[in-house]
Amino acid sequence: MENATLKLRGMSCASCASNIEEAVRSVPGVESCSVNFGAEQAAVTYDPGKTDIAAIQEAVDAAGYSAQPMQDDILAPEDDAERQERQAENRKLTRKVWGSGIISAILVIGSLPAMTGLPIPFIPMWLHNPWLQLILTAPVLFWAGSEFFINAWKALKRHTATMDTLIAVGTGIAYLYSLFPTFLSQWFIAQGLLPDVYFEVAAVIITLILLGRLLENRAKGQTSEAIRKLMGLQAKTARVIRNGREVDVPIAEVVLEDIVLVRPGERIPVDGEIVEGSSTIDEAMVTGESLPVKKHPGDEVIGATINKTGSFQFRATRVGKDTFLAQIVKLVQQAQGSKAPIQRLADQVTGWFVPAVIAIAILTFILWFNIMGNVTMALITTVGVLIIACPCALGLATPTSIMVGTGKGAENGILIKGAESLELAHKLQTIVLDKTGTITQGKPTVTDYITVNGTANSNELKLLRLAASVERSSEHPLAEAVVQYAQSQGAELANVQEFEAIAGSGVQGYVADYWIQIGTYRWMNELDIDTSALQQQWDKLEYLGRTVIWIAVDGKVAGIMGIADAVKPSSVNAIRTLQKMGLEVVMLTGDNQRTANVIAREVGIQRVFAEVRPDQKAATVETIQAEGKVVAMVGDGINDAPALAQADVGIAIGTGTDVAIAASDITLISGDLEGIVTAIQLSRATIRNIKQNLFFAFIYNVAGIPIAAGILYPIFGWLLSPIIAGAAMAFSSVSVVTNALRLRNFKPVGSR
Repeated sequence: MENATLKLRGMSCASCASNIEEAVRSVPGVESCSVNFGAEQAAVTYDPGKTDIAAIQEAVDAAGYSAQPMQDDILAPEDDAERQERQAENRKLTRKVWGSGIISAILVIGSLPAMTGLPIPFIPMWLHNPWLQLILTAPVLFWAGSEFFINAWKALKRHTATMDTLIAVGTGIAYLYSLFPTFLSQWFIAQGLLPDVYFEVAAVIITLILLGRLLENRAKGQTSEAIRKLMGLQAKTARVIRNGREVDVPIAEVVLEDIVLVRPGERIPVDGEIVEGSSTIDEAMVTGESLPVKKHPGDEVIGATINKTGSFQFRATRVGKDTFLAQIVKLVQQAQGSKAPIQRLADQVTGWFVPAVIAIAILTFILWFNIMGNVTMALITTVGVLIIACPCALGLATPTSIMVGTGKGAENGILIKGAESLELAHKLQTIVLDKTGTITQGKPTVTDYITVNGTANSNELKLLRLAASVERSSEHPLAEAVVQYAQSQGAELANVQEFEAIAGSGVQGYVADYWIQIGTYRWMNELDIDTSALQQQWDKLEYLGRTVIWIAVDGKVAGIMGIADAVKPSSVNAIRTLQKMGLEVVMLTGDNQRTANVIAREVGIQRVFAEVRPDQKAATVETIQAEGKVVAMVGDGINDAPALAQADVGIAIGTGTDVAIAASDITLISGDLEGIVTAIQLSRATIRNIKQNLFFAFIYNVAGIPIAAGILYPIFGWLLSPIIAGAAMAFSSVSVVTNALRLRNFKPVGSR
C-alpha cells in the first residue's frame, strides 16, 4: 500500500468533502480516503498494483472537483504558489462583493417603500420599478453568483447536493417568483394579490454569502501561518567550497558531502556535521530552546538555525526533503490534513444535511401554503430555510482548530503526528517517564571506580582498559560514560572479540584472552558470580543514588563503577506542574530500586517501576492501562519503542536531528520535559476550542432552521427575513474560523 496527499480544488462545504471521499473510495484499489475540508486536502491509501494517482484524480474530476498531488519536496516554493492562488481568489471575491454590494444597496433602497408599506419621498419612483430591479439583479446572480448555480448543476448531474445547491435553489426561487409579478402585475392585482417582488432578497443573499466566503477565505489562510513560518526559516543560498573556491549556490543545489561555510549571523542552509571551527548556534526557532548551543567539530548542526558567534565549515549530511526542517514541515502538514475522532459526528451529520434541508424547505412551503393560503409567506419561509442552513460551519469546526493547534505545537518545538494524537492527549491520566535521558540529562559520568584490591592497585588501569574496551562496542549511555572515563585516565583501548550485549543486563566479550563481563548486580547473581568482596561499597554507592555496574574478569568480580546522571534542571518543575494538572507521574527504569528511589525523591515522583528490562517496559505500560487509565509513555524513541507503541500516546524525546521518532505520536524536539506540559495544555486548549466550534455550529443550525421555517410566527407573528438568514449563514462559518484562530494566542502556563 502507498499513501498520497492530494490538494483539492472546488469544494464549497463539508458535503463536498463527503462527495469526494465517496468518489475516491469507489476506485478499485483504494483502501481509504480522508478529506479535510479545512485544509483542502485528501489523504489516500491505495494499492499501486491496482490503481494509480491518475485514476484517483479522474475520479475526483468526475465528481466535479479537481485534485493535484502535493509536491514530494515539501520545501519547494509550492506554498508561495498556493498563497498567490488564494490571493487571486480573494481579489476575485473582493471585486464580486463590491460589485454586487453596490447593486444590492440600490435594490434595497428601491424596495424600502414596498418593505415598509410607506411612501418615502427622498427615494425616486423609478427605483421602485420591478423591471429595473430585474435588470440590476441579473448580473448579481449570473455573474457574481454564477459559481453557485454552476456547482449546483454539477451536483444535480451527479445526483448529489451541496451548500451551493441550497444557495442556488433559494436565490433562484426568489428571482423566478419575482418574474411573475413583474411580467403579470395586472393579473396579480385582478386576483387581489400584491405584485410583490423579491429581487433584492436574491441579490443581498448572494452578496452576503460572497462576503462571508471572502472573510472565511482570508481567515483560513491564517490557519497555515505556522507552516509558512517554518518554510520561511530556510536559507535561500549556501556558500560551498568547490574546487578550492567559495561559491554561493541556491540551496536546492547543495548535495550530500558538500563542504559548507557559515559565517556569524548567517542561517545554516542544510543539516550537517561540523568539520572545522566552532560556534554557538541559536536553535530556538526549530527546537524551542531559548539558549544558544555550543558546537564543535563532530557536532551536528540543523538547517534553518542561526549561527551566532564563530565561523565554521560543515559537511552536508541531509539536503532537500531529508533535512530536519523538511521533516518537521511534513509532519505538521500530515497532522493538519488528518481527522480527529471528534469530527466523526460532524461528518455523519453533513452526509445527510443538504438533502434533509431541502426536504424541510419543501415541507415548510407545503405547510404554510396549506395553512395560510399565502404564497408570499410560504416563499419567504422556504427561502429562509434554504439559505440559513450551513454545513460549512460543521465542516470547519474541527479541521481549522486542528490546523492551528498542530501549527502552534510546531512553533513550541512539539511535533504532533496526527489529529487523533492531539485529541487523545487531553484525556491522559498517567504519564510514564523513562529515567535516563528523559528525567535525567542522559549524559552519565563515572563518579566512583573501586577495584577488589583497592584504588591504589597497580592493576587498576589495566582493569579499566579491559572494561572500556568491551563497553566501546555498546551504544548504551552508561557504556559511553565508562569509555570517556577510561580515556580521560589515559587507558589505551584494545579490540574485543565475541562481543555480546544482553538487553537489560550488560555486555561481555574477550579482550586479550580475558573474559570480561560488565553489568548489573542482578546479572552477576544470575551468573553465580560472588559479589561479597564489594558488597559494602555497592551498598554505599546505591545509597548515594549512583547507578552501579559490576566488572567481572574470568568469572570473578574485579571492580565496580558508580555512575551518576544529573537530573535535568527543568524536570522538577515539569513533573510538579503535571501533578498539579491532575496527572499521575510514574518513573520507569532499568536501574536498581534504590537508585531509582533516590532520583524519584529528588523530582517528586511517588510511583516507581525499577529494574525493568527494555522488553518488559511495554508490559509495564499495559499493566497501568489495565487499571483503566489512559497512559502516555515518554522515552527516547529507540530503546523504549515497544513501550511507546503500547501506550495510548507515545511521546518521544528528541534532540537535534533525532527524528527517528516518526514512530511516536508526539515528539518533543528539545528533549525538555516541560514540552509534555505544553503538549497536554495545547491538546486541552484545542479540544476545548473544537467543542466550542461544534456547539456553535450545531446550535446555530438546530435553532436557525426552525426559526427560518416560521416556528415563532404563531407566537409572535414574526418571520425571519431571508436577508437576515443569508447574513447569519454567511457569518456562521467566519465565526467558527475566527474562534479557531484564537488558538494562535495559546501560551503554556505553570511550567516555569
